[in-house]
Amino acid sequence: MIAGGASSAAPRPQRRLMTEVPAAVTLHGVKKAFPLGNGRTLDALNIEHWAVSAGSCTVLTGPSGSGKTTLLNLIAGVSLPTAGTIAVHDTDISVLPEPRRDRFRAHHIGYVFQTFNLLSAFTALENVMLSMMFADAIPKPEQRRRAGEILARLGLAARLSHKPPQLSRGEQQRVAIARALANRPPLILADEPCASLDASTAREVLDELLSVCREAGTTLLVVSHESAVLAAGDQVIDITTINRPEYRVRFVERV
Repeated sequence: MIAGGASSAAPRPQRRLMTEVPAAVTLHGVKKAFPLGNGRTLDALNIEHWAVSAGSCTVLTGPSGSGKTTLLNLIAGVSLPTAGTIAVHDTDISVLPEPRRDRFRAHHIGYVFQTFNLLSAFTALENVMLSMMFADAIPKPEQRRRAGEILARLGLAARLSHKPPQLSRGEQQRVAIARALANRPPLILADEPCASLDASTAREVLDELLSVCREAGTTLLVVSHESAVLAAGDQVIDITTINRPEYRVRFVERV
């Protein structure tokens, strides 16, 4: 208002500030083909564009053989795309040489493999500690304490000294989850993390996994068909909606 008189101008509407959530993972033109021999290849993935929001819990579903595990392996840098780019927190991991890819994964990605991939000669505590030793992301004096704390949160306080053959499949799965969380990575990939757990334990482990991730603002990308996991996701994506159907079944003859 102008001093000494009334303002004739209508008040300006306040403009709302829109903040865009950054992407933890971005795929552009990603293709993955597997050789079948005799000059033939199976095109498993063809994803034009897909992004996973940072700090979200995204659940990936789809029929068997639709490329879910293949997609996780590409995002983790375990395998490389035939074409396209995959950026994890703005780093194109598909162009990194293997040693740098391994180091990047150790620091930035926790991966819960469907087959667990635990080392049978080492205890549950040691399996979790080994991931920290390799990444060197957690100070050495803290590694044993942190490994024990994560395993305890997942209900394995009494199994720290047990080796994988002495554990049930459900217990092995929880060790694998603890190992993925150990280095506090900004991205967790989990391939059917509750598949070997009974319904009650699955709910408890899922709650703890989500709690740990949300406390740290960690992005969680999960492959699952479990109803409890689907209900917990911020979004549920059927891979058939982002992966072109014709590329999942087409065989290519090489000339």
